[in-house]
Amino acid sequence: MEKKVYSVSDITFTIKNLLEESLPTIWVEGEISNFKTHFSGHQYFSLKDENTQLAAVMWRSRVERNPFDLEDGMLVQCLGNIRVYEKTGRYQLDVLQAKPAGIGNLQQAFEELKQKLFAEGLFNEEAKKPLPQFPGKIAIVTSPTGAAIKDILHVLQRRAPYVEIVLSPVKVQGENAAFEIANAINNLNMMNDIDLIIAGRGGGSLEDLWAFNEEIVARAIFNSKIPVISAVGHEIDFTISDFVADMRAPTPSAAAEIAVVDKRELIAILAGYTSRLNSSMNAKIENLKQIIRNYSKSYGFRRSSDLINQNAQRVDELNIRRINAFKLYCNRLSEKVNHITKMLSSLNPENILLRGYSITFSEGTLVKSVSEVKKDQNIKTRFKDGIVDSTVKDLYPERKK
Repeated sequence: MEKKVYSVSDITFTIKNLLEESLPTIWVEGEISNFKTHFSGHQYFSLKDENTQLAAVMWRSRVERNPFDLEDGMLVQCLGNIRVYEKTGRYQLDVLQAKPAGIGNLQQAFEELKQKLFAEGLFNEEAKKPLPQFPGKIAIVTSPTGAAIKDILHVLQRRAPYVEIVLSPVKVQGENAAFEIANAINNLNMMNDIDLIIAGRGGGSLEDLWAFNEEIVARAIFNSKIPVISAVGHEIDFTISDFVADMRAPTPSAAAEIAVVDKRELIAILAGYTSRLNSSMNAKIENLKQIIRNYSKSYGFRRSSDLINQNAQRVDELNIRRINAFKLYCNRLSEKVNHITKMLSSLNPENILLRGYSITFSEGTLVKSVSEVKKDQNIKTRFKDGIVDSTVKDLYPERKK
């Protein structure tokens, strides 16, 4: 008798029937984790307790009818049916409706720490430091391999390529992540040339972002002498670090936008200053000219046109002297540079060769005296147009007088 061999689809279909037919529509309580809304409008998440997790899905039609929005860390009760997704053989809860059951452990810890630090004044606006308008050196506290560092660097290099960037690499989730972040901020405060700190990471679940909800990180940010921009997750994500930081950015890219002024804006500002200065000078000159013209038409100065002309000429002369003085200053600087260049050129040993001198080396070392070579020793003599390789046949040292 031949044994029956089942296909994977047969087994999955059998399990699907057993589960779906044997389990009724049930209520399941758990904390939402790994919550994601697909572009289709369907929502995928996990329900977890202290021991395990259960995959769950709520289809868009039910999402639209649900009276409140689901989010990570929320403790909920979900009514649904156990279904098997045949493609992966994974079972999941097909949620018909959901209702709040309280707040999850992480969310509760978040709220408790938030209230504690608020009471201590760590969120007070008067404690926040102003950001530097033109930072010269910016430190970034984040993972060296995450998307956040790429986004920040891209924006900074585009907007302010002249800014020096220091990366302080840390873990941004998992064990010891909070300690590394706090330690990095503390170490940067021991440096004297950091103008601004950006601390953050890309988006994720409440668990993924939790390092930035730790008290040790919050206190490191609050105690920082250097202004700190918190750039954690997406625009909808809020962490304790956001409340303590001197500035909260909705995304890492936005943090880079906030940190620096675009070079194009700076050019426009300088152009505006130049235009206003020229306009002011021209207006002042025109005003002086008008005053002179008015004086020249008055009865008291009707016979003094020569004096007025001399004063007008004096104004022109002073203007020419100003221009000439500037040109003279530039010429002197140019002459000084040329003089230094000539001095450096005269000190170049290779230029000596052009005057008929030569330089002798032994084993790569410059020979300065007859006493530094021996008979039958190989030496190399460099001329202006090449090198001669020779052997010492005899020595004729000069006798001291």
